[in-house]
Amino acid sequence: MTRIARLTLTALLSSTVLTGAATAAFAQETHPETGEELAEDQTFTYRLLDDVSSLDPQIVEDVDGSDVVRDLFEGLMNQDAQGNLVPGVATGYEVSDDNLTYTFTLREDARWSNGEPVTAEDFVYAWRRAADPATASPYQWFMELMSIEGASEVISGDAEPDTLGVRAIDPQTFEVTLTTPLPYFAQMTTHSTTFPTPQSVIEEHGNSWTQPENIVSNGAYVLTEYRPGERIVRERNEEYWNNEETILDRTVGLIINDENVALTRYLAGELDRTEIPAGQFQRLSEEYPEEATSFPRLCNYYYTFNLSDSGPEAFKDPNVRKALALAVDREIIVNNVKGGGWPPAYTFTPDAVAGFSPPTTEMAEMTQAERDERAKELLAEAGYGEDNPLEFDMIYNTDEAHQKIAVVMSQMWKQKLGVETNLSNMEWKVFLETRGQQDFDLARGAWCGDYNEASTFLDLLDTDSGYNDGKYSNPDYDALLEEAKTAEDTTPLYTEAEEIIAEDMPVIPIYHYAGVYMLDSDVGNWPTENVEQNWYSRNLYKIAE
Repeated sequence: MTRIARLTLTALLSSTVLTGAATAAFAQETHPETGEELAEDQTFTYRLLDDVSSLDPQIVEDVDGSDVVRDLFEGLMNQDAQGNLVPGVATGYEVSDDNLTYTFTLREDARWSNGEPVTAEDFVYAWRRAADPATASPYQWFMELMSIEGASEVISGDAEPDTLGVRAIDPQTFEVTLTTPLPYFAQMTTHSTTFPTPQSVIEEHGNSWTQPENIVSNGAYVLTEYRPGERIVRERNEEYWNNEETILDRTVGLIINDENVALTRYLAGELDRTEIPAGQFQRLSEEYPEEATSFPRLCNYYYTFNLSDSGPEAFKDPNVRKALALAVDREIIVNNVKGGGWPPAYTFTPDAVAGFSPPTTEMAEMTQAERDERAKELLAEAGYGEDNPLEFDMIYNTDEAHQKIAVVMSQMWKQKLGVETNLSNMEWKVFLETRGQQDFDLARGAWCGDYNEASTFLDLLDTDSGYNDGKYSNPDYDALLEEAKTAEDTTPLYTEAEEIIAEDMPVIPIYHYAGVYMLDSDVGNWPTENVEQNWYSRNLYKIAE
């Protein structure tokens, strides 16, 4: 595909910050493993839907923000292109016989971007910071989910952060003590919340420590430009321990709210990757077969009911929730609205998760006509109908695809059940705050797994989960998840948990994600086999056209 605007965009980007790293990768003109001829300009440019929630590893809570943070910071372990664990700052780890103590050995050549060594104390500081209530981390609960000794007490404010079960045995040895064995614990250390952060820099600059002029990071890239609402630029970190093997010099995220505008800019050569707009996958895959791509992702898309005291009284009745879930024709949404490539969801956990196949629910086995008929019966049993129509508000964050789905869902409910919905779209950060404070009736939700195990989804609906925005609570459900932490066979427990979700219907699963992108054919090594889609710019490269 011809890129007619590449030089124009390159000139624009080059006017920002140029370092010696801009030519460092070109001691060789071909890829050392594949033999492909490398492009002279090693810049990868992609579209971001919204501004990121933060660039602070302990504060960031969105997928796009985590993608940026993964470039700027490096945790104990990384993932390869297939999602397998590979060394990060840690060269490896040992586990005690009782599986309660993990000892990570850190590489001696790990450096912060200011040249100072990365040590075990940096991880101790970061993990305590994540659990500390004073930090107000949206992912504070993740530290408890990791079963770290003392996490519950620190998070509740009943113990000081320095009682958390982490310690630096020496500068290159980081030890973690758990309360419960977790077979997937090491996988959880690829999550941004666990990345190290520089204590002295944070203490000096406070909340402004992540500004380009202040930030000190330990990843393969450094932040060179951040214009909120416009762009985020990161460039090679010459202090990174593996900088010599990094090929890509610069990654640019352009914030473009409109997916059709983003597609236009992609076709004009200004972007190397963008999401395919709803309904256009089939056309684009025919026109650009080497660039339109779809692959499974470890994510779900759903709507969550506000079941807290501030939520609508109608939603306290599971029959109402089931009726609304049944009446949603998911095939129309995935085929007509999304345009193919996305599997409909009748369970909360995606099929793509490792080691667990979600059960087939009763709803999945019904025809849509049968679902609609049952929905009418349930809503009538709950006391709603022509003389007493159900009405509620429905919120989602600004995006054309989200809006289309919300409109279609509201039309389905109106036509089939006589339900009135008031739609409201919100800017991303406002939406997160509104949903997190239970200031909604029905809200869009989506989740991409923090690690490849079913609990990363099912734990969201645990009573104490920090991301249980609807405040759903079922003691039987909680007990199943607690038992699963130490069970040799989690399948029957996770199956029963999914069956409880299907019965209580605290959320409406809509579809499971696929990576549906336009990806320039000159981008090498995009990790399509990693269902978590944890990608690292240092693993990418640009092929000469």
